[in-house]
Amino acid sequence: MQRPTRGFGLLERFLARQRFRKASSVITPSLRKGCLLDIGCGSSACFLAQERFAEKHALDQLPKPLCCPPDITWHTQDLNLKARLPFDAGQFHVITMLAVIEHLRPESVADLFQECHRCLATGGLLIVTTPDARSDRLLQIMARLRLVSANEIHEHTFAYTLPMIGWCLGHASFQLKNSQFGRFELGLNLWATAKR
Repeated sequence: MQRPTRGFGLLERFLARQRFRKASSVITPSLRKGCLLDIGCGSSACFLAQERFAEKHALDQLPKPLCCPPDITWHTQDLNLKARLPFDAGQFHVITMLAVIEHLRPESVADLFQECHRCLATGGLLIVTTPDARSDRLLQIMARLRLVSANEIHEHTFAYTLPMIGWCLGHASFQLKNSQFGRFELGLNLWATAKR
């Protein structure tokens, strides 16, 4: 696997694989026949490169890398400047945001979830992972010890709890009865799914 994040951390590849496994585990075979958008895919789009979908799109603030696989369509956009997604309504069957929302301003996250709702097809799935707010201090220590990327950790703008994510999803027109929430990586990370 190429470097999944910017900067260096001894555990970065392992932690990224855990996020990828969590996201992949909730995607049904029928959804894989459609279109996947990975928001905040990073410089190498590692998650997209390993997933099998009929169509794959990457969106990140970074420009398209030279090593981008040919089956991935790349879009460059800074979501803190503009949360509006450059896609048609109902275009995607799955949208993933893996370790992304902690890098965005909270008001951008609420707007972005609304955009995800617009861009998902009926029955489509939004998948989100983020560090638990309780793990913020531990992540700072891990960054100092070079276990995780200091570049990534220092860019965190907000730390979430499951109720906060639920509120953002509800505010964005996702119904909580069609959402699921949980923890992984020893409870240090959160995951949520919301069906359109």
